[in-house]
Amino acid sequence: MAAAPLTDSWTLGGLTVPNRVTLAPLAGIGNWVVRLQAKRYGAGYAVSEMVSSFAIHHRNEKTLRDLLRFEEAEREHGPVAIQLFGQDPEVMRSAAAYVAEHVAVDVIDLNMGCPVPKVIKTGAGAAMLKDPDTAVAVARAAREGSGLPVTVKLRSSTKKDGETDGYALATRLVDEAGVAAIGFHPRSAQVHHKGTPDYELAARLVQELPVPVVLSGGLHDDAETLAAYEQVAPAAVMLARGALGNPWRFSSLLGLRDDVPPTADEVVTEFEWVLDRTIEHLGAERAGRYLRKHYPWYVERLAEAASAAAGPDAPILPDKELQAALQGSEDIDAARALVRAAATVGTPA
Repeated sequence: MAAAPLTDSWTLGGLTVPNRVTLAPLAGIGNWVVRLQAKRYGAGYAVSEMVSSFAIHHRNEKTLRDLLRFEEAEREHGPVAIQLFGQDPEVMRSAAAYVAEHVAVDVIDLNMGCPVPKVIKTGAGAAMLKDPDTAVAVARAAREGSGLPVTVKLRSSTKKDGETDGYALATRLVDEAGVAAIGFHPRSAQVHHKGTPDYELAARLVQELPVPVVLSGGLHDDAETLAAYEQVAPAAVMLARGALGNPWRFSSLLGLRDDVPPTADEVVTEFEWVLDRTIEHLGAERAGRYLRKHYPWYVERLAEAASAAAGPDAPILPDKELQAALQGSEDIDAARALVRAAATVGTPA
């Protein structure tokens, strides 16, 4: 089966997704600022960072305030989803019901692939691949509790590449729990993001399931993404780490811009947009601490811009001095000034 053009729309649980390039759930990162950024550059669908079903069930104040914030502007560009995790079906039912009543989302996505030990040891995340009965019960509870389309993101296996417990679970989730789509990362949880994804296994899953399969894993640049998309022919691709600080990737994959690095001016403009929106979200003091994880991505973009301006033989390397200065900056205004100065001289140093 040939892959449809990435610009084509597709259907997820009765919802129309305007194109086939989407934003993956990014733990600790995928708040409304990052999701809206992806949507502004063309992403047809975006999923939130993962949120504990227990925290929602018990009405944890920080969770409700920070992680359940969705902006209406996100939905102007296509559906949005919230990703929940947890291993207790009744707690998931309660959390899903709360989300459906209080949060402006279109889909609930369940995390059954997180490889982080502190998640796995609770029985959640990728641990659910080894407990398929509970996984099916959790997905069914989320669907019944919310009345929304429910999707599941999972990996091919827990321990070793070559095992297919995630593949088998995907079939049960569709047949027995009625999930509307599967997000599939065809690598084991054990290897995290290392190794080559098993795209042949993913292609088999696409052929077998009667619901959309969204491909994740190994999509670091446009060439890798397009090659994997053609091989697997999924409903869509899901950009994760390869889109961090690089929303231009959504535009280039959709043919909205050439596959060239953004200019220094473009990087600065986007960097400042992220700063300003994060202050709206967290306030200046909390934003200053949180944004330290974002700075390396934009330093790298500035390095690419400088290399593109200097010629194809120039190295594309983040600048260590600028990076150190940003991490040590006292506040957001200082970080803003550092990046503006770096762009003005035409190099990231």
